[in-house]
Amino acid sequence: MMTARRELTDFERGMLVGARRMGHAISEIVREFNIPRSTVSRVCREYEISGITSHHGQRSGRPPAFNDRDRRRLQRVVNSNTQATVRQITAEINVGRTRDLSVRTVRRNLAFLGYSSRRPTRVPLLTERHRLQRLSWAREHIGWSLDEWKTVAWSNESRFQLVRADGRVRVWRRPHEAMDSNCQQGTVQAGGGSVMVWAVCFRAWTWSSGATGPNIDWKCLRSATWRSLAAIHGLHVPKQRRDFYR
Repeated sequence: MMTARRELTDFERGMLVGARRMGHAISEIVREFNIPRSTVSRVCREYEISGITSHHGQRSGRPPAFNDRDRRRLQRVVNSNTQATVRQITAEINVGRTRDLSVRTVRRNLAFLGYSSRRPTRVPLLTERHRLQRLSWAREHIGWSLDEWKTVAWSNESRFQLVRADGRVRVWRRPHEAMDSNCQQGTVQAGGGSVMVWAVCFRAWTWSSGATGPNIDWKCLRSATWRSLAAIHGLHVPKQRRDFYR
């Protein structure tokens, strides 16, 4: 009894063609592989015409729900609002369509286009004025030498959590290990507090070679105290720039 009709794999098509080229009759191949005669004849005929055994022709039947035009529209929708959810994107894509697409179909085509959901990259919050100021500053100092850069003091600040690290923490565990101690992260009310650390570093200012820098008591030194220190004001430093975040 013949099997139900199905799509042959490239390997099966190759076996049919190979058997035919070895001199076996069509009827022998049908009995050996239990494949309909019409299928065997068609595969061998296609090989004689094209010289290949794999089949990449156009399939009949219902057209795909998502075509190249839909993918181009999907790309425009995503680029116009990168923070939209898949459901929001699906709702916008379905506007004007005679047949609605499912969220699963949209998600699958997003992956096909190379999109994946990720947390946004954390960067300083800059306005257009901030960007112009930074560009102007960079152009003014593009020709600075290494010795000139050594005269610059670099300052920064950072917040440190006292109980846990900032950001999302992940652990590798199996379903039954949720309450294991090494798969838990302790929490306290109101976050547990944090400490803000401010610091300044410099390579070399204008004191002579071998001389020591200013004698500063670093205990509980705050930014306002730093700016008021006479030892700092006595140093020759480059012209100050306005804060780019103001």
